[in-house]
Amino acid sequence: MLAVGVDIIEVERVERALARHGERFSRRIFTEQEWVYCNGRITSLAGRFAIKEAVGKALGTGLGVVRWRDIEVVNDEQKKPNLVLHGQAKKLAAELGLTQWSISLSHTETQAIGFVVAMGD
Repeated sequence: MLAVGVDIIEVERVERALARHGERFSRRIFTEQEWVYCNGRITSLAGRFAIKEAVGKALGTGLGVVRWRDIEVVNDEQKKPNLVLHGQAKKLAAELGLTQWSISLSHTETQAIGFVVAMGD
């Protein structure tokens, strides 16, 4: 099984949501570890937002079925982003036989993109 997902977002969209909804938005979308790592950098938060959308697409459900925080981007010692699934996202991935995930995110000042490849049985 192979699944892919990609998403691109305007950084300003995340910035507006944070300005409008503040902590309510950030706590709904990002884990504490993501929030601390990004340290308020909107472009980095937008990249994680795009990854979460891309994972929803790779799972074939979008994000209506899984919670945003069930999809987490964590960085290793070399700052390489890695995916950690929790809750319903982890359950769906297991049901689909998706056991290995590779992610890539990038951004400019105005746009962020997230790309995921999931592999399995």
